[in-house]
Amino acid sequence: MDSLEDKILREEKVAPEGILTALKSLPPRELWEMAHRITEHFKPASFDFCAIVNARSGRCSENCKWCAQSVHWKTSCQTYGWIGTDACVDAAKAAEANRVRRLGIVTAGKGQSPADIDAIANAIRAMNKASSIEICTSLGLVDEASLRKLKDAGLKRVHCNLETAPSYFTELCTTHTTAEKIATLRAARKIGLEICCGGILGMGESDEQLVEFAFALKEIAPDSIPMNFLDPIPGTPLGERPFLTMARILTSIAIMRLVNPKTPLRFAGGRRKLSDADAAHAIYVGINAGIQGPLLTTPGADYADDRHLAIKAGYGV
Repeated sequence: MDSLEDKILREEKVAPEGILTALKSLPPRELWEMAHRITEHFKPASFDFCAIVNARSGRCSENCKWCAQSVHWKTSCQTYGWIGTDACVDAAKAAEANRVRRLGIVTAGKGQSPADIDAIANAIRAMNKASSIEICTSLGLVDEASLRKLKDAGLKRVHCNLETAPSYFTELCTTHTTAEKIATLRAARKIGLEICCGGILGMGESDEQLVEFAFALKEIAPDSIPMNFLDPIPGTPLGERPFLTMARILTSIAIMRLVNPKTPLRFAGGRRKLSDADAAHAIYVGINAGIQGPLLTTPGADYADDRHLAIKAGYGV
C-alpha cells in the first residue's frame, strides 16, 4: 500500500482496482490513517462552510427511493411553493451573519420552468445586493441557457448530486438518469460556473460501487463533494434501512479522500446523528468542509457545531 499512497501524494493516476484492493485488504484503521495522511498533505487553510435555503419543498415528480419530497411516497414532508425573493434575501443575511461563505437556493422538482428561472434570477440579484455571500443553486436538471441567465444574475456555483455509483442509480431512481445529471454539470462548467457534486452513502452500495462512485466524481472534478449519510425517512422505500456504522462512514470518507485527494469533502445530511467525537474522527480521516443550519427534510448541524472541531483540527474558519 506504500506505493498507492505515494502515487496519490505525487498526484499520479491510480486505478480503481488499486483502491478496491486497499479497501478489501487493509485493516480499516490503516485505511483511515492513510486517508488522514493524504488529507494533511493537501490540507487547505480553512474549513469551508456553506448553508442552504429550502426554497420550494415537496410535490416532486421523481421517484428517488431515499427522498421524502417525492409524490410517490407517503411521508410527513412539508410542501410549499416558491418562497419568494424577500425570504431568499433574509436567508442570505442570516447566513452571512453566521459567517457562512455561501448559500444555496434549493428547490424540489426535476427541473425549472422559464418563469421559475426568472424568479430565481431575480432572487439572486437581490441577495447579491443585500449581502456579500456567494450564491449557489440546487435546481435539479437545468439547461445551458437557463444557467447562463442565472450566472448573469450573479450565480457562482451549481449543485447536482450523482447520489451514488452510476451502475446502482437505476435501482434507486427511474425517472431521470445519471447522464442527465452529468449534462447539467457539464453545462455549468462550460460557462464558467463552479460545481458541487456528491451523494448519499448508506443506500445499500457495495464496496465495488463505493469505489465506482468515488471515481465517477473524480471524472467530474467538482469543486466540492457533499457527503450525505442516509438518514432513513419513514414512508420512503429506504425508510427501514439502518444508519451506517461509524466504521463504514469512516471507510467511505477514506475511499473518497484517496480517489479525490484535494477536493473538499463536505459534511451534509446525517451529520446530526454523529456525536462530536465521531464528527472529529470524520474530520481526521478526510472531511474538511460542511453545511451548517437547517437542511431539507432532516436536521442539519447548528452553525457553531463544527467550528470548534475544525479549529481543533488546525483549520481556519
